[in-house]
Amino acid sequence: MTRLTSRVADWQRAGTRETIGGHRIFVRERDGDPNLPPLLFLHGYPSSSYDWREAFDRIAGHRLVVFDFLGFGLSDKPRDELYSLRIQADIAEEVARRFDGAPVVLIAHDMGSSVATELLARDIDGKLSFTLASALLFNASMVREQASLLITQKLLLSRFGPVLARLTNKPTFLRSFASIFSPSHPLTPDEAADQWALLTHNDGHRLLDKLIHYNRERVTPPTSDRWHNALRDWPGRLELGWAELDPICTEAVLRAVLALRPHAALTRLPGLGHYPQLEDPQRVYDLIQRHASQS
Repeated sequence: MTRLTSRVADWQRAGTRETIGGHRIFVRERDGDPNLPPLLFLHGYPSSSYDWREAFDRIAGHRLVVFDFLGFGLSDKPRDELYSLRIQADIAEEVARRFDGAPVVLIAHDMGSSVATELLARDIDGKLSFTLASALLFNASMVREQASLLITQKLLLSRFGPVLARLTNKPTFLRSFASIFSPSHPLTPDEAADQWALLTHNDGHRLLDKLIHYNRERVTPPTSDRWHNALRDWPGRLELGWAELDPICTEAVLRAVLALRPHAALTRLPGLGHYPQLEDPQRVYDLIQRHASQS
């Protein structure tokens, strides 16, 4: 198991591990103005809430909460779990209950945006346990049929997935991870070290084939239909922030999302790859601050 870097160790000390759904989940939060809506951040695969660390310095006023999904980052990583979007959405609901009924602004990226579609569906069904003020979704395979998966992702979803997960090492992971950053904002050595430390914490890299299960759900009815319908029918304010050089969630994915929701507000992020919040934090957090101020 790789040791946590000093930066990640500081991040760990700034948060807590709380029992949610029978598992220990890493949560970090910051108090804010009770007159402003709180912000709940959902992270992507295969990373963690550490992706959103800049929020604590760049977002003014609002109460903030980030957490690691089950199987990710500093949360528990059970070996026998079926890592469904529904389970992750259950955890998000539990975390959101701390807002005591205040309408919540949801900020999500990658897998987190897919979890968000389940939360939207629950809201449509009248079963969501908290009030959603609005949602800002960044690059994600929300219409997975149009996504351009990496070779490693395809292999992890195949019958060879368990073997690939067992063989994953630092050079192979970082080569794949670096490929989804833009040429002008490459993966830095510090970021690479931090991401690898979080992934391998409690041997999480051996679960990569299990953690990517949600990609199967995204193309399997009835769940796939449920989430597409949620994008189309949720009555609240939904905005998209889309990095244009993302090699996975390409323009084809964006067009498919907009076909479901033609009038969604869209902010394009030219020159950025799959992790815009890591590549150009100021641009991303300016967008988040603006979105939150309108909620």
